[in-house]
Amino acid sequence: MPVFGIGLHILVAIFFAIHAIRRGRELYWLLILFMFPLLGSIVYFFAIYLPEIRQSRGAVAATRAVRQAVDPGRGLRQAREAFERTPTVDNRLRLAEALLDSGAVADALRHFSEAAQGPFAEDPALLLGLARAQFANGLSPDCAKTLQRLFAAHPEAKRQPIPALLQARVLAQQNDPAARDAFETALVVAVDPEPKCRFADWLMTQAAPADRERAKALYQEIVADSKYWNGHAQALNREWLQHARAKLNAG
Repeated sequence: MPVFGIGLHILVAIFFAIHAIRRGRELYWLLILFMFPLLGSIVYFFAIYLPEIRQSRGAVAATRAVRQAVDPGRGLRQAREAFERTPTVDNRLRLAEALLDSGAVADALRHFSEAAQGPFAEDPALLLGLARAQFANGLSPDCAKTLQRLFAAHPEAKRQPIPALLQARVLAQQNDPAARDAFETALVVAVDPEPKCRFADWLMTQAAPADRERAKALYQEIVADSKYWNGHAQALNREWLQHARAKLNAG
């Protein structure tokens, strides 16, 4: 179906090409998308776009909220039972993630640490989970080292929403000047307002007046964007919207 004289499949290919450029993907994706716009778009959707959306903070939070509403504790209970029945690495990972989501961060760290060894030492899901658990336990130096392991083994992780924001938060906690660039990267790959809020909070702690003005602008962007959120997005991002409004009201 033509749209403004351009085939819909061409527009989809252009959308994915822009996504690939923003995420720093390899240049061969652009060749695939423009040489074979329909097939290339399908391949890119399943190989790159869909996995990224599934691992985004918004998707993770939405899944967690639904599970909690239906049966609080069910996910952790099932994960624990599965691991006790069959203590595989996959089941340990599932249990560790359930423990982390439930707030049992010390137990989560133990399971992630035991899983991310041997042949699974460079598994991206395990390394990211381990970094998250280390950060939750206040172990910023360990978290930074784990993220470096993740990025060394999987360079594409640097431009994925969750690890990008975690990297920025670790650097900010360590008062590392590189935090600014890390937050900028997190903004580029963001799929929800959390990175804007956390970057703005960090900017508010800086001495330069320009940083405080930038922080206010980021809070204002969140408030302005919220006018276009659907009901689900409003519920999912209510915490960050309230935070942004409170900061703006505080002056």
